[in-house]
Amino acid sequence: MARGYKELHDPEPDTAPLRDHDSLDQSLSSPQDTHFPGIRIVGGSNDHHTDSSKDDVELEELLRTNPLTGLTTEEASQRLRRFGPNELVEVKTNKVLKFLGYFVGPIALLIELACVISVIVKDWFNFAIILGLLFLNAIIGYVEEARAESAVDALRQTLALKTRCWRDGQLQELDTSLLVPGDIIVLRLGDIIPADARLLGIGASGMETDSDLLVDQSSLTGESLAARKKKGDKVFSSTIVKQGQQMAIVTKTGSKTYIGIAAHLMANTVDEGHFQKIIGRIGNFLILFTLVLVVLIIIFQFITFRNDPVRGQVLKILGPVLILAVAAIPVGLPTVCSVTMAVGARGLASKQVIVKRLAAVEEMSALSVLCSDKTGTLTKNELTFDEPYLCDGYSAEDLLLYSYLASEFGANDPIELAVRSAAEHQVSLLRNRPATQTHRVPGYDISEFIPFNPNVKYTQATIKNTESDTTFLVAKGAPQVIIKLVGGNDPAVNASIAMAKRGLRALGVARTVAGSKDKWQLVGLISLLDPPREDSAETIERCQRMGIAVKMVTGDQQIIAKEVSRRLGLGQVILDASHINNPDLPEFVQSERFYKADGFAEVTPEHKFRIVDILQKRGLMVGMTGDGVNDAPALKKANVGIAVHGCTDAARSAADIVLMAPGLSTIIEGILASRAIFQRMRSYALYRITSTVHFLIFFFVVVLVYDWTLPAKLLILICILNDAATLVIAVDNAQVSSQPDKWRVGQLIFLSCFLGLLLTGLSFGHFYYFWNVYGYFPHPEADGDLVDRRLDSIMYLHISSAPHFLIFSTRLTGYFWENIPSFLFIVVIVGTQVIALLMVFFGWLTPAVPITQALAVFGISFASCVVLDVIKVQIFKYWAIGSHSLACAPCGPRRHMLKKRKQNEIQQDRVWRNIGQVHKLALKTKVLVALRDADGKIPSPQTAYEDGWGRNSIGSL
Repeated sequence: MARGYKELHDPEPDTAPLRDHDSLDQSLSSPQDTHFPGIRIVGGSNDHHTDSSKDDVELEELLRTNPLTGLTTEEASQRLRRFGPNELVEVKTNKVLKFLGYFVGPIALLIELACVISVIVKDWFNFAIILGLLFLNAIIGYVEEARAESAVDALRQTLALKTRCWRDGQLQELDTSLLVPGDIIVLRLGDIIPADARLLGIGASGMETDSDLLVDQSSLTGESLAARKKKGDKVFSSTIVKQGQQMAIVTKTGSKTYIGIAAHLMANTVDEGHFQKIIGRIGNFLILFTLVLVVLIIIFQFITFRNDPVRGQVLKILGPVLILAVAAIPVGLPTVCSVTMAVGARGLASKQVIVKRLAAVEEMSALSVLCSDKTGTLTKNELTFDEPYLCDGYSAEDLLLYSYLASEFGANDPIELAVRSAAEHQVSLLRNRPATQTHRVPGYDISEFIPFNPNVKYTQATIKNTESDTTFLVAKGAPQVIIKLVGGNDPAVNASIAMAKRGLRALGVARTVAGSKDKWQLVGLISLLDPPREDSAETIERCQRMGIAVKMVTGDQQIIAKEVSRRLGLGQVILDASHINNPDLPEFVQSERFYKADGFAEVTPEHKFRIVDILQKRGLMVGMTGDGVNDAPALKKANVGIAVHGCTDAARSAADIVLMAPGLSTIIEGILASRAIFQRMRSYALYRITSTVHFLIFFFVVVLVYDWTLPAKLLILICILNDAATLVIAVDNAQVSSQPDKWRVGQLIFLSCFLGLLLTGLSFGHFYYFWNVYGYFPHPEADGDLVDRRLDSIMYLHISSAPHFLIFSTRLTGYFWENIPSFLFIVVIVGTQVIALLMVFFGWLTPAVPITQALAVFGISFASCVVLDVIKVQIFKYWAIGSHSLACAPCGPRRHMLKKRKQNEIQQDRVWRNIGQVHKLALKTKVLVALRDADGKIPSPQTAYEDGWGRNSIGSL
């Protein structure tokens, strides 16, 4: 060990070329001269080499750390002050520029245009109101986004990656930000390498090892093939260990790492959520609808007043019309979205559900299948030992000793921890070790260790007995694999099956004969009990009640999976690996089997990925939970990847959501929150489309026919009060649906337009009633302020309150009294309309009207909300779901999905008919054969049917 470490510090180690097979170095070589201090990259004909600078020479002096003790706390503190934390410097947008960004965009530019026209015509009052609206929208958006960013920063601290590092002679778990050059870190399967480092060729136990590391460098190079790294090779920050384990010494941290220098290679894009896309399309539809009607009004007025020297002026026409457009366009749309999402994310964080990708919270509302890892998620992951199975000539202490020798030192894997803990307490050789030798086994040297690989399902160690000077191998892993390794053992197979039937997890342990590397002997089977969590069965039941099918996915044997599934209340249809990759079956048949299965056993990472892929191709929204590096591909593939408590860095990096509390129960909180967010967004969309349709159609008609509109100050006031009030929708008591949610845009637009037209009819009723009964004439703006403008007050109160009260109805699909809104929601919504009522009564900004008329309008607005609520419920009730609703409002992707689904159904029906015909033919053949063999005696039809293999046996899946 000492000799190997010394060789690592030969003169000018950084100038030694990296191996030619290093895929990172090859992929990064390019015709341009790119210099990275202290790193010589060799590839092809290009040799990007720089002489070591003075700083690098000084740095080399810091890399002479004892790998068995590491740095002291004092040394690490000094280096941390010198080199800074191991973090990439995040470039943040200037706050002033960010605030100014809220004044750019279609909606903002339209408001600014109205401001400019008000200045030109010297309408200072309207200018002040419109400018105030512009700044109000910018301030609210800026403040809410700042709050969301603060929440994200806090979550980022919660999700800080950890690494195992030697400090003060102890193997500690530290935040990666605390690493400094010269630190000794332990790298193992699933770790995200926290800093640039150099491999020492030393295993976690402190012994030299000849095994290599397989490192996934795709985050740097884009290459899918993992690179093989040997002692002395450099490994780079942000890459992932796919196989093996070694110690490494940190060489570069923070912005000095390769990923820090080439930060542009790691640029990430933030996905826009499904809800945000829908709301964005709705906003664009409303803007387009508004602009079309506004342009028609402008053209009509240009033609009508072309000979009028005053009314025919361009600015005189554009001013009021633009203000009308500003009042109609959903100015608060982006703000309402950001507030709702920020509140939802903060609420989930308080429940220990950390959201890495905001779109995932939205997609959880449509989640229909949840594939859950068994160990540590559905079970406690607290393994306890039961009675072992021992082969002749071996004791329980021998079994634990050999399993300890084949266990990975420093690993956080629960199986490895359980094995090591039990051995340290029960094996006298380990129990009596000196405190300073806890990483060694007296009398044995581990010269090579191969960590657990999910593809081969066992660990292996090369052991030297120092007393007898003999070498042998020890293997520990899945019982079926170990039994196969020793050439078979029927009693051990029976013992393994018996353990599985009792819900125990078995581990096989074998060793080779001394001096041999291929003659294996079975030592015995360790039995481990991993009981289900107390809340797992209840969580699964709640998921099923919410319309989410839970499927257990495990690498354990099928018989163990069935036992755990039975205890959890899942079904007994568990498919093993042979059913997952069956090339003889059509994909749609496999899809049907996967959909009906209750779980999957003996799976590999490729199987998990295929399970998710097949279910997604059925049009299902799939969630996947996992905790290990083998789960990362499936987590990335799933619509919602969920890393559970205690997961590896690789799983956490691949996931969209990270659970900070053990078990699955916190997922329920995430699903409920996402469905509540969906209902709030749907409620706002329905309200906003309805009010915009009502507003535009009514004013489109009265402007064209009577050249009448509300004063600009009242229009802007409607916009300010109503849009600001809808911000409280983010904290409303949303009614969560019992089934997965999805957007039905056709239904949404139809219902909004229908309710908008009914409100328009009600507005015309007010308009004509107060005109004809009370003589409130609709005077054009050109008539001045000396005429009777009490109709302005009446229509302002009506247009402000009637659509606004409708939000009490749009927040539910049922009757509005079925779910009481939050107190804040009621106060704000009613409060804004009480302000409008007082304005009309006291004559603030508009002529005063009698209190009886004002209260009548106010009461009719609320009563109309009740009537429209009944109509809304009937539309929801009789609106056809599925293919019928899609046929009413077909869109390309959905129509294509229905067509493909129909083709699959036809093909599947044809296959089942063929299977049925073959089954009948098989039965007839069996009957004829039986008649021939039985001399005319007809066998029992039930016996013949039970021996069949047709639709009943296949359909059971």
